[in-house]
Amino acid sequence: MSIVTVENLSLRFGGTHALTGVGFEVTEGELFAVIGPNGAGKTSIFNCLSGVYRPQEGSITLAGTPLRGLRPDAIARRGVARMFQNIELFDNLTVLDNIKLGRHIHLRYSTVEAALFLGRARRAELAARRFAEGLIEFLELESVRHHPVGMLPYGIKKRVELARALAMEPSLLLLDEPVAGMNVEETEDMARFLCDIRSEMGISMIMVEHDMRLVMDLADRIMVLDFGKRIALGTPEQVRRDPAVIAAYLGGADTDSAAEAEALLESR
Repeated sequence: MSIVTVENLSLRFGGTHALTGVGFEVTEGELFAVIGPNGAGKTSIFNCLSGVYRPQEGSITLAGTPLRGLRPDAIARRGVARMFQNIELFDNLTVLDNIKLGRHIHLRYSTVEAALFLGRARRAELAARRFAEGLIEFLELESVRHHPVGMLPYGIKKRVELARALAMEPSLLLLDEPVAGMNVEETEDMARFLCDIRSEMGISMIMVEHDMRLVMDLADRIMVLDFGKRIALGTPEQVRRDPAVIAAYLGGADTDSAAEAEALLESR
């Protein structure tokens, strides 16, 4: 069953066509990857899905609910969370407090209740604390739960960014280059956690990533963009051997070598 359906998505900035007629579906529990050379339109896809950009044409539906034209906060409340490429955490707050911020959209109480910390406010805040603690255990952050985020290594910060997104209890998780800037060990840890999210939480994920080894190992299906257009869609094996993908990554060079294309894709 499809959780996300995108049809004929087109986005223009003046005379520049960032996306042209892009369409795809993501099924429940699927890890769907979007790849392509720099400037292909990958981030534009994410910005349309999260409401940052408003496409001129096309439709986006989440579990049958139209998303096109909604504000980012409205889209977040409907179940779309995003892990950002550039870490967007509060350095002066602890790991626990940063993760709890992801629960904000689920809190329902008045200003008076919040000021007095009584009734619904107390129950909601305690529930948010319990939920955040569960994510801290799930992502193995127990030893740093009370550390200010600004003091932590980069790889741990990326994990906290993931935890905050998960705190929203999304039905769709957007992963914007989740291992960018990580070393080999940190990348392996992130890959393990993404597998755990898929198997234990069943959350559908769309991942934009330049690490082709990670993409080929984890993705159920891959969509390839080039100059804002979809040029391929299929399993990792199908995409790895697609002539249009080979041409895009080789700059239009003529080659019949699937092994060469595979090596190139996995080296990026």
